[in-house]
Amino acid sequence: MSRNSLDRARRMWAALARVPVTFPGPGNVAVVVSPESWLCPPGWTGVVTLDGAALVTVPDADLAEPLRDALLAGRMDPSPLPARLAVRDVLGPATLAYLDAGDFAPAHTGTRVERLPAGHPDIGALAAAAGERDAGESAVEEISSAVWVLRDGRDVVAAAGYRPWLDTAAHMSVLTAARCRGRGLARVVASAAVADALAGGLLPQWRARPEPSRRVARALGFREAGAQISLLVRR
Repeated sequence: MSRNSLDRARRMWAALARVPVTFPGPGNVAVVVSPESWLCPPGWTGVVTLDGAALVTVPDADLAEPLRDALLAGRMDPSPLPARLAVRDVLGPATLAYLDAGDFAPAHTGTRVERLPAGHPDIGALAAAAGERDAGESAVEEISSAVWVLRDGRDVVAAAGYRPWLDTAAHMSVLTAARCRGRGLARVVASAAVADALAGGLLPQWRARPEPSRRVARALGFREAGAQISLLVRR
């Protein structure tokens, strides 16, 4: 991952904090009070790590020092935070991976990939069949780009697209029907979506928790640069 791409990601996450802040350098933690932060749900604490540094938004100042101390003690690894702090709920951690155009390894399979508009009913049908958990994890129904799909008969069984974040990143969403997993379909549709994002000058961003999703990203050339976690801390 190039320094330019990492800097783009850092600037984007700093802007998502919704208050003036600069993403710190390696080994450092920046904590800001931002009740309107887009790093996490309202009222939560949001943590993003990139390149050995951490940016944290907290809903009130009392949480700043405990978060800073916990991250420094854990050497910027956000995964132990729920055990180190008194939390009521947690989202993540999920890895953050990015892709430079020069690292892109497109899937060349000869398989015909169909392009559908965002919100197409067949995408909703795929999400409904996948169930609330998998559909929510993929956020496939939140795609605002075109959606690239593969079918089994008339049914869409794999879909991928993205949402532009602050005209900087293309936040990728990919979903494959449970009965069709393990066949490389996710890589095929994601490859088409990534190519479109790169052509539009966006930085592809892949956020994932499950290892199978992370393997798809790595196969396409994504490189993991950090992680994101959201915490609802007891007060």
